[in-house]
Amino acid sequence: MVAAKAGLHLALLAPLGWLGWQMWQVATQASDALGADPVAEIEHRLGLWALRLLLLTLAVTPLRQLTGWSVLLRFRRMLGLYAFAYASLHFAAYLGLDLRRYWTQVFEEIAKRPYITVGFLAWLLLVPLAVTSTRGWMRRLGRHWGQLHRLVYAVAVLAVLHFWWLVKADVREPLLYAALVALLLGWRAARALWQRARQARAVRTSP
Repeated sequence: MVAAKAGLHLALLAPLGWLGWQMWQVATQASDALGADPVAEIEHRLGLWALRLLLLTLAVTPLRQLTGWSVLLRFRRMLGLYAFAYASLHFAAYLGLDLRRYWTQVFEEIAKRPYITVGFLAWLLLVPLAVTSTRGWMRRLGRHWGQLHRLVYAVAVLAVLHFWWLVKADVREPLLYAALVALLLGWRAARALWQRARQARAVRTSP
């Protein structure tokens, strides 16, 4: 298990390492590794990995239910925290590279641009989920912990909406992520309805 987690750490850090290497090339060698607009590319990649890892986090439960591999649950927290880390770096890149010294205008930008509004709200909702991801917080919150962490469903919807509104024209990639979110949330809704129906049948047939 230690080796598996170490391997997953390396895999999750690899996109960040590659991006850092390309940023170094741009800064020191005037390379075009990040395209014509390096700032936009940096923000896009960090945000895209945050969304991908968020979807992987949501996929853990359905995969465990389909395969019976409960060991998958041991990686869910790690995936969720990396999703938060990439989302935070995405937001930091926007503040530091895009707004630069005008970062104090961030709240004006959030209020003025809907895609920034929903993106900021998605990140804001991730903060309490990251903070309360430890076992200590699970014990403190009890059954409320699960209720709080259902906010991740809203985060996923807001993140896809942020991406969709950002690209504006070619929505094929956001559409793919929207379909994945719909599939993952639809699975949970269908399973919840099935369990309720089964419980109702059990009550009706009980002596």
